[in-house]
Amino acid sequence: MKIKVLRQKTPETEPYWECFTYNGTREISVAGLLDQLNFSDDIVNDLGQKTDRIGWDCSCLQSICGACAMVINETPALACETFLRDLKSDELVLRPLRKFPVIHDLIVDRSSIHDNLKSSNIFIGEYHPTDNEEHDLQYSVAKCLKCGLCLEICPNYTNGRSFYGAVYANDCYLVSSRNQDKAGEIHCAYGEHFARSCSKSLSCMDICPAHIKTLSSIAKLNRK
Repeated sequence: MKIKVLRQKTPETEPYWECFTYNGTREISVAGLLDQLNFSDDIVNDLGQKTDRIGWDCSCLQSICGACAMVINETPALACETFLRDLKSDELVLRPLRKFPVIHDLIVDRSSIHDNLKSSNIFIGEYHPTDNEEHDLQYSVAKCLKCGLCLEICPNYTNGRSFYGAVYANDCYLVSSRNQDKAGEIHCAYGEHFARSCSKSLSCMDICPAHIKTLSSIAKLNRK
């Protein structure tokens, strides 16, 4: 199998493609493949040239942390839950998420996700339960990994400076539903940074590894 990786040594340098050859089992995830490519002290590309280890991020390798998010054969996905056996091509093409600044190779800076939540005071604070708690939806929304895949696939999200995307809408719903004292402030922030710009393509729902019911969050907030 041919492996193509879009590499970038530092944020200031130009990206470039580097290719590798893999002849092992297809019963392995992309994360496992990257581990294998990086295992040796003497890593060589498909031209037989010695090269550096491929930079990529991971933590849990169980679809919980979201750190290994990247673009795999032009589809945003988690490397730990994407298996070679399921790919429809004999070529594997890996690139970093394109809507975040690249730090190194497949590692990107997703701090804008948290910065946008902090700047809008989207945090629960003191929990004030209501008589009609929507526990199923709240639990679904709380599983958000902050991986950025929903923002990568979103046709309306660019750099996160005005439109904050589905991850923001879901957190707005979760916080406003669990702390009614902050609901008014959050509804205003939701209108400004999500509702005005979302075209409801719902690609965010299709790509979400946690299968969050984002449309339900949007509907609940829009009613309010």
